[in-house]
Amino acid sequence: MDLSNFSKLSTEDILKGSFGIEWESLRAHSDGKLSLTPHPEIFGDKLKNPLITTDFSESQIEIITPTFDSIDEAFDVFSLLADLVNASLPDDEYLWFQSIPCILPYYDQIPIAKYGKEGEKSEKYRIELAKKYGVKKQMISGVHFNFSFSEDTIEKLYKITDSKLSYKHFKDDIYLKIARNYLRYCWLIIYLTGCSIGSHGTFSQDCIYLMDARDVYGSYYSTKGPSFRNASCGYKNLKSLYPSYNTVDEFTRDVQSFIDDGDLSEAKELYTQIRLKPNEPSDVLKSLRDDGIKYVEIRTLDINPFYKCGLVRHDMEFLHYFLIYMAIKQESDYGDWQKEAKINEELTAERAYDESMRLLRDGEEVTLKEWASDIINEMYGMCEVLGIDGFDTLKLMHDRVSNPELTYGQRLLKLISQRGYINTHMMLSMNNKKTSKDFVNTMDVNASDLYKKYVPIALFNR
Repeated sequence: MDLSNFSKLSTEDILKGSFGIEWESLRAHSDGKLSLTPHPEIFGDKLKNPLITTDFSESQIEIITPTFDSIDEAFDVFSLLADLVNASLPDDEYLWFQSIPCILPYYDQIPIAKYGKEGEKSEKYRIELAKKYGVKKQMISGVHFNFSFSEDTIEKLYKITDSKLSYKHFKDDIYLKIARNYLRYCWLIIYLTGCSIGSHGTFSQDCIYLMDARDVYGSYYSTKGPSFRNASCGYKNLKSLYPSYNTVDEFTRDVQSFIDDGDLSEAKELYTQIRLKPNEPSDVLKSLRDDGIKYVEIRTLDINPFYKCGLVRHDMEFLHYFLIYMAIKQESDYGDWQKEAKINEELTAERAYDESMRLLRDGEEVTLKEWASDIINEMYGMCEVLGIDGFDTLKLMHDRVSNPELTYGQRLLKLISQRGYINTHMMLSMNNKKTSKDFVNTMDVNASDLYKKYVPIALFNR
């Protein structure tokens, strides 16, 4: 698949897709300590509420949107759900707008999510993960972006290319190429959206060890890197695992071998920057083999503390264009691309603001600014050829490359260096809660179709 194939489609067809957002966030008190109370009753049964549930911990709320046909629809519903959650928390409880945790208690006091008899398997899985990776690493949170091209778009591409493959294998090949290229270039997303630069002393010592500064309140931070959630100390598999992304059969074979060897307990324990998602999540590998890839899940994004829902619309738009670019971008034949990709991912996360740092492009050193500019310039060309009106979004990203002070990480660094890690994030969390409450309180509930549709589902007995 290349630019010439996509250029035969209309711009509307190229942009058509399915979009969804998942967001995890801890609940914290005004002193920055983790809230140890059960999942709030207002959200009802966590197993039955399709929009608001928990992730690893009772203290970790997760918002899951339905899928939508446009970025704007997905973002608007996600923003509303974040407002509802924020506004519904008790007075002295706040969403923690940061991917790296707040002040944590001793590990044995962190409450693992309770699911009762009906969710016994889910609870057992979490207990095993806590033993394997440590309960504190489980508290790392983030934003996931789910994407697929519309079925109609893929069918049109299939006819245009006159492929000898079956339709299923043709569709799989598109998402496999996106996955391979995304792994190669996700360092750019880490740079552009990273905003997890600090840690309280109660978190994991291997992260603290990588940070070069500290405040006077018992926290640490880095002046060099934008995203310690994506750093070598982040929540990753204990061994580097590199499955083949050449075909679905090779991918599922390799993941099964990781399970057989004891490296993974099941397929969903493979932690990668992008996931191939099946039609049937209860049996990932079989469903991928039988039904093919349904969509991809992007797992790179940090929670953005500067906005009330932890995500900025322009960043989501850029990610959409970036995934189209990943489907079009010609691939390198460099053999050790997965190992190199992981090196670049961690170098960017830990040292993107260090001008002496060099990334590796097919074994050759290159500066982040040079390579990032090349990519964004190619995306300008892609948008021009395909008629995509993405120039304002691309300019925002190019400006962040040219001037690192415009990045979220650098903006956060200024605040943390003045106020400290916990104080900064509590200030931002309190501001975000006030903004959400003001929005919900002044909303015309009778005129808002979104409110009438989603509030009865999201909130119990509202």
